[in-house]
Amino acid sequence: MSHLSNTTILESGWRFTQLGGGPANKDGVWLPASRSPTSVHVELLKLKKIPNPFLGLSEHDIQWIGEGDWAFKNTFEIDPQVLQLDNVDIVFEGLDTYAVIELNGHKILDAKNMFIEYRVDVKPYLEAGSNTLIITFQSTFLKGRELQTNNGTLACWNGDSSRLHVRKAQYHYGWDWGPITMTMGPWKPVYIHAYKSRLLDMRVTSTVTDSYGVDVEVKASVSHSAASSATVRFRKDKLVFMTRRKVPIDKDSTINLRWSTFPKGLELWWPVGMGEQNLHTIDVELLDKNGNILDTQSKRVGFRRVEVVQNPVEEQEGRSFYFKINGIPVFCGGSNWIPLDSFLTEATKERYQQWLQLLVDGNQNMVRVWGGGIYESDAFYDICDELGIMVWQDFLFGCGQYPAYDEILERLIPEAEQAVTRLRHHPALVIFACFQRDTDYALAESLNLELDYSDETSDFRKTTFPGRHIYERVLPDIVARLSDIHYHRSSPYSGFGKKSSDMNYGDLHQWNVWHGSQEPWHNWDKLAGRFVSEFGMQGYPDRRTVDYWTAGNQAERYPQSRTTNSHNKAAGFERRLELYLVENFKHTFDMDSYIYYTQIMQAETLASAYRLWRRNWKGPGREYTAGALVWQMNDCWPVTSWAIVDYFLRPKPAYFAIARELRPYTIGMTRRDVKTPTKPNSAAFFEIDTSVEIWGTNSTTFPEEATLVIEAFDLHDKSFQWNIKMPVTLGPNRSSELWKGRVPGQGIRTKLSDVPRTIILSARLINAYGDVLARYANWPEPFKFITFPPIQELGFKIITLPIQATEDVVKIILSASLPIKGIVLDAEGSEDVRWSDQAIDLIPGDDQVVLAWGLKGRVPAARYLGDGSA
Repeated sequence: MSHLSNTTILESGWRFTQLGGGPANKDGVWLPASRSPTSVHVELLKLKKIPNPFLGLSEHDIQWIGEGDWAFKNTFEIDPQVLQLDNVDIVFEGLDTYAVIELNGHKILDAKNMFIEYRVDVKPYLEAGSNTLIITFQSTFLKGRELQTNNGTLACWNGDSSRLHVRKAQYHYGWDWGPITMTMGPWKPVYIHAYKSRLLDMRVTSTVTDSYGVDVEVKASVSHSAASSATVRFRKDKLVFMTRRKVPIDKDSTINLRWSTFPKGLELWWPVGMGEQNLHTIDVELLDKNGNILDTQSKRVGFRRVEVVQNPVEEQEGRSFYFKINGIPVFCGGSNWIPLDSFLTEATKERYQQWLQLLVDGNQNMVRVWGGGIYESDAFYDICDELGIMVWQDFLFGCGQYPAYDEILERLIPEAEQAVTRLRHHPALVIFACFQRDTDYALAESLNLELDYSDETSDFRKTTFPGRHIYERVLPDIVARLSDIHYHRSSPYSGFGKKSSDMNYGDLHQWNVWHGSQEPWHNWDKLAGRFVSEFGMQGYPDRRTVDYWTAGNQAERYPQSRTTNSHNKAAGFERRLELYLVENFKHTFDMDSYIYYTQIMQAETLASAYRLWRRNWKGPGREYTAGALVWQMNDCWPVTSWAIVDYFLRPKPAYFAIARELRPYTIGMTRRDVKTPTKPNSAAFFEIDTSVEIWGTNSTTFPEEATLVIEAFDLHDKSFQWNIKMPVTLGPNRSSELWKGRVPGQGIRTKLSDVPRTIILSARLINAYGDVLARYANWPEPFKFITFPPIQELGFKIITLPIQATEDVVKIILSASLPIKGIVLDAEGSEDVRWSDQAIDLIPGDDQVVLAWGLKGRVPAARYLGDGSA
């Protein structure tokens, strides 16, 4: 033990009990807990006191847990030398949620917020030798109901409305993709901290100048009077020291240091795909008068300039909403992020690494941390810094009309201050926002609540829209005072006096596909916003995930079973899934086929959105759509949802379809039927011409010369051949229109009974080296009208070639003599296979290669439209 400081982590030796006894602990005995951090559900599950809530219908059998009161106890030893230090605190990094803490019989804390770190001076209560800590958790659900009774019931979507009064992860109350898991426990570390003096706060502020130099300020405050000076060390990686300086402590117990670096040799932090993720570490060492180290803090930072640009756009009404990083505008393609587990203590650093690597491998550059969950772990933001993933961070509000009475603010303000202080140094963090989808601002508009957008001075707490006080007074003040991060009042939010649904301003949640007016996905171009921060489509998870939740019960392995329904929490999901399926596909209802068709439907829907919205990124002054964040990247349990990767890290076909649309170079097409009357005022005489438009995108900052190859195929006439080649230039960091004309081989129709030919169009961009930069095949839709040729005429081949360098990877070559739509590969057995691509459209003469990890000698099989299953 250092004679100047000591930290004792209370990780083991915990016990827990339900006060008054209960179904899993009728005698009220103290049960052993495996570790801390933990929660009641996790420990009961490990002790086999409850069924696995992720299997079958078992989630419904554990709801009694959240309505009980529980206690955790730890008896620990304190070395007498610890008590010789000037200060001894106990730190609770996170308590879920209402907790009364006693140490050796003395009440030391009454906790009321899951998101706050509590630090308590306990030197008067500690004893040398044995000490006992008891944390009593009151039912958060019952406490919330009590607060709601006292303060009023407010409008709420998802979960019990009492959650609006409670500062707990809102998704624990159940969401339209997650179960009700009202957890309780010490969900973050608990430790004893003894010290003479410590650093209270450390803030690193940097400004990237117009000449791309960096001005840096390091500021820290100091507790108590034992410290006399500090050293500040600035280093890159672990070995390269860039500077080290000794700094005196000011009269107000603060440390201040400023310095400037210059463009020569300067390495900025860039988002993935734009440059390197250069990171630097700044260490502050607190010293006493003899040079002994009293405390240390380190922050890993990256130097970058972030601007949120909202300028008038050319040729359209409204303003842009885009991010500019180090002076370069960037199209943000990414995902929304929910907590990766219903039980937060099961979210390990390894799982975060796997999930976020998947996001980068899918060519995504932004993730939005959704407001109904948590401020994520340090590991999450560290990994985003390292991988170059820009983070849109919500404050923790979601789908409800939140109150703003005094007790709420007393709990909220320190929460927000701690969150901003903890996260502000991460270069990946580019915006703070409030999440309110379909509520508060939109609700105020629809119910004619007191909402005057021109009012920038009122308090709002005594209006019919009290939450506005939080979003427009409390949070912007905290963000501005404690950070340099841009603040956005809500998501969605238009600003400029416009309604939150205005598609020409701010960010937009576009739920008129699936929810709302339930538009066809082909209308995404009409549903575009300046920045679409939510949109989505459901699709079933991998069949192995379905088999997990049915737990071997074959009688429940069908789409309409009680168990399968319980593993989809979206209201009306049966109607919505079937609406989009029946409008577009011939399909069957056996489980494996239903999985396939919903997955392909999800892939087509989401790929279409990214494809059409990237077309709207047209260069300076024409940033008509600057970002698209799909709802959602991940799941918190095994479920059918909008996620593009399921709970077990199994990507759905949509993940790969999106990855293709977010490559540096892409190509897109639309075809349209144009109906023109041939006689005045006639409805019977007309011509239908089918046109096509082709565009390309380039996310690099340099123009790209390529050859555009367009081919047309008739699905029922192999003799039909049409193709053209032409040189094209893809403009830098924008989309470029490449070609338009009539669909080849498609004659003009003069009556609706004229059945059009099944013409498939293929477009590829090929660079000077013969490499395919991008490809896309456009099929006539809806697919349900297509008569697919017999399987034996497709000439479909799957050739597997082991790669010599490793036994684990197999190269798969796909080829065909006729176009094939929506190929999804799989292999027999319960073991996973990792694929490099899925949801593939195959064109004759353009063989495609897929890599597979984990086949282990199994033969890959394929599903596709027209495979005989429907």
